[in-house]
Amino acid sequence: DSSVFIAYFLMALPAGYVMRKYGYKAGIILGLLLFGGGCFLFLPAADTNNYIFFLGALFVVASGLTFLETAANPYATILGEPATATQRLNFAQAFNGLAVVIAPIIGGKFILSGTEYSQQQLNAMPSADLAVYLQSEANRVKTPYLILGIIILLIAVLFYFIKLPDSKESSTDEAGSGFGKLFRIFHLRGSVVAQFFYVGAQVCVASFFINVVKNAVGMNEKTASDYLSYGYGAAFFTGRFAGTFLMKYYAPQKLLSLYAVINIALCALVIFATGMLTVYALIGIAFFMSIMFPTIFALGIRGLNKTDTKMGSSLIIMSIVGGALLPPLLGVISDYTKNIQYGYVVPLICFVVVAWYGLGGYKIKNTSAV
Repeated sequence: DSSVFIAYFLMALPAGYVMRKYGYKAGIILGLLLFGGGCFLFLPAADTNNYIFFLGALFVVASGLTFLETAANPYATILGEPATATQRLNFAQAFNGLAVVIAPIIGGKFILSGTEYSQQQLNAMPSADLAVYLQSEANRVKTPYLILGIIILLIAVLFYFIKLPDSKESSTDEAGSGFGKLFRIFHLRGSVVAQFFYVGAQVCVASFFINVVKNAVGMNEKTASDYLSYGYGAAFFTGRFAGTFLMKYYAPQKLLSLYAVINIALCALVIFATGMLTVYALIGIAFFMSIMFPTIFALGIRGLNKTDTKMGSSLIIMSIVGGALLPPLLGVISDYTKNIQYGYVVPLICFVVVAWYGLGGYKIKNTSAV
């Protein structure tokens, strides 16, 4: 996970500069090329069975995703009326939620072999047999990533030939703000902070879902994994469509703050509850946090000029690094208290920050800086 989040942090600014000079379409195509190229790198990584090579392939894939996030998110907000930008972005991001449901199912079917050994069994295995087993496990990633890489590159070719309204700079465009000035824009600065804590909360909830369920219910790992895929994933997916619909009637910031407050209560339930109530609370968190990323993003870049939108988007994408920094804190608290559920005070605090952004942090205060 660290290689993924580091890529988001390091590559967001280069993505912004590429879009600033060449436009959103170029950023999307470059992102697709990096994504597809990273998928192909899993083949030699599997052949060498070297952990560092797998991390390198993940870094390239995540770099491509960084370009795609930095380009596609603001692009979705500018293609239409500003008043419905947040609703549009939530609708577009809803299909990401579909991947939350499908990806674990596909991964379990085509990548996981179903053969599991304990660490003691692996240690007792003859070195030749161990090498064969590890290589066979590594080889299972080849076909899925090869197919994915080909599909992604075909999409890149399609984007190259499709004519899209673009927004690259010309000599007559407004001058962009420096990063110091961008950080003085209240609602943009607030969105960077809120996004940092939101992504941290999302990764905390998803990464520790199985462990919490096993601790609270005594459920076996496979059943807990099914709840993660079909319960958590489905709730996240349907939550984005439901949120998009509700934004026709309620302001995005009001829905954001309401959902954050609900998740604060659900996190408290996870901390203190036992049995299936804990599982249902975790699934509820997924539903109510579904709209948070696109809503925070869209609110953060409102009112920015063309150039500042691109660089502001980069800053918001950089804040995804919260997904690498906050989950270890949850682990520390869990180890100290000897109860993983107590660690959920971390996402609880994260949702407090998101609630603050929806209640007032989203407001455009210094319009002279925009």
